[in-house]
Amino acid sequence: MAEAYFYHLTRQPLEAALPMLLERARARGWRVLVRGTSEERMRWLDEKLWLGGEESFLPHGLAGGPRDAEQPVLLTTAPEGAANAAEVLMAVDGATVAPGEAGDFDRVCLVFDGNDPAAVEAAREQWRRLTAAGLPARYWSQEGGRWEEKAASNLPAG
Repeated sequence: MAEAYFYHLTRQPLEAALPMLLERARARGWRVLVRGTSEERMRWLDEKLWLGGEESFLPHGLAGGPRDAEQPVLLTTAPEGAANAAEVLMAVDGATVAPGEAGDFDRVCLVFDGNDPAAVEAAREQWRRLTAAGLPARYWSQEGGRWEEKAASNLPAG
């Protein structure tokens, strides 16, 4: 069963936190679909990911290219589906995850700006919808400078 991880950004902007989250997923061998709400913003994130140092190179691509299926990390605005057979869906910038699609992934991650009240409220609504559907969820915050788990719901016993 998929788990939902909520990442509350308070110390870093998305362009700094996302590469770290992607590196962790890739270290586990997972393919990742990054879903945003704006094609312009996805192009901007694409550029930011290419600017990482050689030691932190993240192979990725923007959806709509001829090699989408081969991309270990694919950036898209498509509301459903993973052209790259991703195990992880990372929703950014308010992109939503429907409870029914969560089962298509091993993990869904919702990364949101903790300095934006609308983004925080949208994440709370996503938490309510996903946990009401029975999805296990964990809430992580970087308030103290490093990621700390602050809440969990529907986790399996043991």
